[in-house]
Amino acid sequence: MRLALLLSSAASAAVLAACTPAATAPAEPEGAEITEAPALTVNVFDCGTIAISDLDAFSSAGDYAGQAGEFTNTCYLVNHPDGRRLLWDTGLPGILAVAGPTTQAIFTVSLDATITDQLAELGLTPADITYVSVSHSHFDHIGQIDQVQGATWLAHQSELDVIIPPDGSAPQVDPSQAALFQAFGGLQREGFTGEKDVFGDGTAVIFETPGHTPGHTSLQLNMPETGYVLLTGDLYHRAESRPLSRVPRFNFNEEQTLASMAAFEERAQRLGAKVIIQHEKADIAPLGGVIR
Repeated sequence: MRLALLLSSAASAAVLAACTPAATAPAEPEGAEITEAPALTVNVFDCGTIAISDLDAFSSAGDYAGQAGEFTNTCYLVNHPDGRRLLWDTGLPGILAVAGPTTQAIFTVSLDATITDQLAELGLTPADITYVSVSHSHFDHIGQIDQVQGATWLAHQSELDVIIPPDGSAPQVDPSQAALFQAFGGLQREGFTGEKDVFGDGTAVIFETPGHTPGHTSLQLNMPETGYVLLTGDLYHRAESRPLSRVPRFNFNEEQTLASMAAFEERAQRLGAKVIIQHEKADIAPLGGVIR
């Protein structure tokens, strides 16, 4: 009988619930606008041009020998809606904007405007940069680190150890490169391994792609219009290098590079991501200076 009473009570409750009008959300006031939460925006900076007289150095397979080419050099200002900003890569040295084109070995490098100049065009100053991170420690990616000394450097630990050796010794690089490394010494820094979720919400994630250098990284963005975007750093330099998996002769470790390429492509396919090769003019020009 107890079971019958419980079933009877449950049935009565169900009938009453069915007869009770459902609660409705309060109506928007007449004429009120429905606004969406602000989303991530990214400004693409022109951080120089690199003309190359012989591209042989960019493929260990030897199939680029004798070809000349020109790379664009790009940096990215990632603007979070809460006001924090990440500068990804810092391009060629700012002195080139004054000195003009300079040639060394196979490279002729030039720069029209510094990062500070391009920030000013947006009504910003270097003091507005919260974080800076470089994909790796080569001269065309760290050249203007001196302009963002108030930012926190998000540094992959393996690349941090290249720039500032933990034993206090001098970096094992060309003296001109070492001079650029010195500008990192005054930065507040935050080392990491694996992945770094920059803003803590998945909109900008730095991830490991070692091989070009020991701590080379790439950047994953989640954009409101495009969806996922992957910035390659120097995992690839040319459009041709991607399907052919071409590894530069000067890479730190070719086997690591190929493994990073495979992992990168798996990520790109899984996310359905747009891939932007940071030195490839054909990838950069259609952006019109903005990633949406």
